Amino acid sequence: MSREGAGTDGAGGIRGGAGTGPGGAAPGAAAPGGPVLQLRDLKVRIATRRGLVRAVDGVSLEVARGEAVGLVGESGSGKSMTLRAILGVLPPEARVTAGQILLDGADLVPLSQADLNRIRGRKISMIFQEPMSALNPVMRVGHQIAEGPRVHLGYSRSKAAERALDLMRRVGIPDPERRYRAYPHEFSGGMRQRVMIAIALSCDPEVILCDEPTTALDVTIQDQILRLLARLCRESGVSLVFVTHDLPVVAQLCQRVAVMYGGQIAEWGDVRDVLLDPRHPYTLGLVRSAPDVDEVRESLVAIPGSPPSLVSPPPGCRFHPRCAFAEEDCRAEPPPPLRELPGGRRTACLHHERCEDVLATERSPR
Repeated sequence: MSREGAGTDGAGGIRGGAGTGPGGAAPGAAAPGGPVLQLRDLKVRIATRRGLVRAVDGVSLEVARGEAVGLVGESGSGKSMTLRAILGVLPPEARVTAGQILLDGADLVPLSQADLNRIRGRKISMIFQEPMSALNPVMRVGHQIAEGPRVHLGYSRSKAAERALDLMRRVGIPDPERRYRAYPHEFSGGMRQRVMIAIALSCDPEVILCDEPTTALDVTIQDQILRLLARLCRESGVSLVFVTHDLPVVAQLCQRVAVMYGGQIAEWGDVRDVLLDPRHPYTLGLVRSAPDVDEVRESLVAIPGSPPSLVSPPPGCRFHPRCAFAEEDCRAEPPPPLRELPGGRRTACLHHERCEDVLATERSPR
């Protein structure tokens, strides 16, 4: 990883030195303007043969203008389903059962598909994990980039083509005049992801949702894409919601981070605070199981156990069956809410001070 980011170094580990977020300010610093996107107690249920899956269960967060917010957690924690709910592209068996999704203060939940179609691409867009499945294999790349401006902005064919060529240059696709007429299979994985970014930017949206867009790329190309997203965020003021399981990626790109577990937010706050000084045992487990180039460890520490069933989750805190700090009050209903800590961060742990004790012991000189 690069040194351009909130908390990574050249080898991709989490580190403690100061850095900058996409807007050029310290990670977690207030972005200009108020929130462009807000989730309020969002709940998504998926109907299955085993029962209703509580895929997203009371998620609340906000994204400021020009800010990059990360969503991290194990597979099945609800990250991607949260993005799909925001965009209004849930699978047929899933639906939003409660809560609000506010874009510029307007609730997207009650909107019809026709209304959402007018917003997707124009105000909010998405970059998917695998561009080959998202791009049309029989449509020229340039035409796919130009399609959004023609549909949403009413551009003529020639003006939309000019817009597409300009975007191809901005995202670093070489020789755009020639490659405009190429098909997706003629591009490398990294170049296809640049095409996806150009499509996402084509109508100047306010928010771009990123669903693990660098997972399938090698570390060098991943670094280039993250640098590109950070630059575009800085230059255009677009907000990013970035889903990943990779903590160094969040440290490099994002200003704030939400740690998700069992469909809920376990911890929320400034990237540097959360990753370097976690206040939830699940976050602590994620950090201790990730490589750190600044700290020599005898071995990585895995989180014991398995993620909970979201059909019949455990009572109280969903992490308590895997938690070394769990007490009887952790098992009591209702689940502990996010509580405010100094510095604007929040945790759902009743015994969060024990994380500090563990870190102090691990970091003390031997």
